[in-house]
Amino acid sequence: MKEPARQSGHGEDSAAFPHCLDPASWKHSNGTQCESIYLSSPLPCVFGSHVKTLSSSTVAAAGKLPRNNNVPWRGNSCLQDGVVGGYYDAGDAIKFNFPASFAMTMLSWSVIEYRAKYEVAGELSHVKDIIKWGTDYLLKTFNNSADRIESIAAQVGSGGNDHYCWMRPEDIDYDRPVTECHSCSDLAAEMAAALAAASIVFKDDKAYSHKLVHGATKLYKFAKYRRGRYSVGDSEASIFYNSTTYWDEFLWGAAWMYFATGNSSYLNLATIPSLANHAGAFRDSPEYGVLSWDNKLPGAQVLLTRLRLFRSPGYPYEEILRAFHNQTSMIMCSYLPVFTSFNRTKGGLIQLNHGKPQPLQFVVNAAFLATLYSDYLDAADTPGWFCGPNFFSTDVLRDFAKTQIDYILGKNPQKMSYIVGFGNHYPTHVHHRGASIPNNKIKYSCEGGWKWRDTSKPNPNTIVGAMVAGPDKHDGFHDVRTNYNYTEPTLAGNAGLVAALVALSGDKSTGIDKNTIFSALIPPMFSTQPPPPAPLKP
Repeated sequence: MKEPARQSGHGEDSAAFPHCLDPASWKHSNGTQCESIYLSSPLPCVFGSHVKTLSSSTVAAAGKLPRNNNVPWRGNSCLQDGVVGGYYDAGDAIKFNFPASFAMTMLSWSVIEYRAKYEVAGELSHVKDIIKWGTDYLLKTFNNSADRIESIAAQVGSGGNDHYCWMRPEDIDYDRPVTECHSCSDLAAEMAAALAAASIVFKDDKAYSHKLVHGATKLYKFAKYRRGRYSVGDSEASIFYNSTTYWDEFLWGAAWMYFATGNSSYLNLATIPSLANHAGAFRDSPEYGVLSWDNKLPGAQVLLTRLRLFRSPGYPYEEILRAFHNQTSMIMCSYLPVFTSFNRTKGGLIQLNHGKPQPLQFVVNAAFLATLYSDYLDAADTPGWFCGPNFFSTDVLRDFAKTQIDYILGKNPQKMSYIVGFGNHYPTHVHHRGASIPNNKIKYSCEGGWKWRDTSKPNPNTIVGAMVAGPDKHDGFHDVRTNYNYTEPTLAGNAGLVAALVALSGDKSTGIDKNTIFSALIPPMFSTQPPPPAPLKP
């Protein structure tokens, strides 16, 4: 079986889930109470149980699992890999480091902004474990002790065996090659972003935070001097996770490196107009404003707008930061139904990937950005923003995010929750090898597992909290295991979901953590005025 490139709940009405007030009503489909602490929040159970889905001790984790693994049908796997650990990408056992790095960056970003919400949910240490499992692995994928990096492991496993075989990861016995890259600016800069963002999450652990910054610094240097796309040519990466350009990762990585180190040379890079132009900041495209594992530009624009809102570094950065701020405002306008930048399904799902399959990963990222920007404006005592001559309040952005999450939770024509285990009607034939094969002490061969792939029976194991790929452009959905365009969850998509859910949880009074992201910056940062001219000489 060959899978092509991945496109970068109960069905009651909205009142039944995102606005409920009774903790007793939040139950899994088997009737058991949700494990997470109930928040005065729209999404307590989904948020809490979903974080557990991505846990280092659960479904997506590769390598030797920790003792607190709480998924009985998962165990140690692929201990003979050339690079052990990390996360499997989706329903297969391949480790794609490009989208995995983006997933870690997104999770870290959500912790930096909403640490207090994670604490209230009782999930802060948990999500930090998830991030550390990923960053520990990323640190193994290059020679962190060398003065100069010469190569990076880009992928472990192959689309040949890993897609042809239908086996539990614990039973894999075939060769799993490590694919290295020597000129891969996009991958290196995204990995640098992941390590840099995580260094802020772990700033209280000085030794580990320093280790992450050290690795990120080497990676970003490698990205600058070993130019190229990691998915160039006919590589497997070009089939499954093709990177269209590396300029957006340069911008995104530079922003995170600046926040992690306080080194103004990274801000100088992030605010070079030509770099922003190469990244597509000044031209229209179908992907403009669509944050994904391939397109980091919207994330960089929002991050640098944050800098302008709360630190206002002034000259010589103000002009380009103002441009990013204006572009961020335009992106937020594009999400609103009053504008026609993106179509919507009849059920109301925004079509950020223009009707292509697997839409939900893009939707949750947009929901996160919209909620986050709304919180930025609230924290800056700004009641809203302009779309042309029209003023919109910050509540409009939260409403957009809530309606999209409502759709995912079941307020859609299928009355289907696209988060496994939430509600009474959710996908039961998830495209996932480990979930579809019983843990019955029988080792099924590469082809022997096909009977579990092809059976019409529901999966014997439930991936509680996993968001599947989602419906088609007509709101249609087929709960069929062999159709990954509907039923496959991905690491990057689910990281975006966690970020969106925590951002929406609680009420607006909690808001963001304004200062932690700036902890490496030493105020006053810069003069707000241009330097005086040189004295005239007679």
